[in-house]
Amino acid sequence: MEQLLLKIARQLDGMDEASLMALWNKYATLVSRFEPTKRWEEAALVFSLIQAKRWKNQLFNYNWSTRLHTQEDKTHTNLPQNSFTLERPAPAAPRQKCTILPFRRPQDSKEKK
Repeated sequence: MEQLLLKIARQLDGMDEASLMALWNKYATLVSRFEPTKRWEEAALVFSLIQAKRWKNQLFNYNWSTRLHTQEDKTHTNLPQNSFTLERPAPAAPRQKCTILPFRRPQDSKEKK
C-alpha cells in the first residue's frame, strides 16, 4: 500500500501545478454537487489531488522562504505569515492569523463583479 501511495505521490509531483489548476473549477463544481456515485467519489479524489499539489508547493515555498530569512536574520522578525489556503490566490487579499479554510470556488479572472 505504501509503495502505491509513493508512486502516486511521485506522479503527482511530476505534474505542472498550472495545468492542474486549469481543472480546479471543473472538479470544484462536480464535488459541490454531491451525488452518491462513483463518478462523484472520483471527482472528489481528483479535486483533493489538485489541492494537494498546490498545498505542497505553498508549503515548500513557505519553508524555503523561512530558511532563507533565517540565514539572513536570526531574529525571525520578517518571516512571511503562514498563508495556506484552499483557494486560488486573490490579489491584495488581507491575511489573518487564524482562519478556517473553506472549500470555495476560486475567483476567476474573467468574472467581473
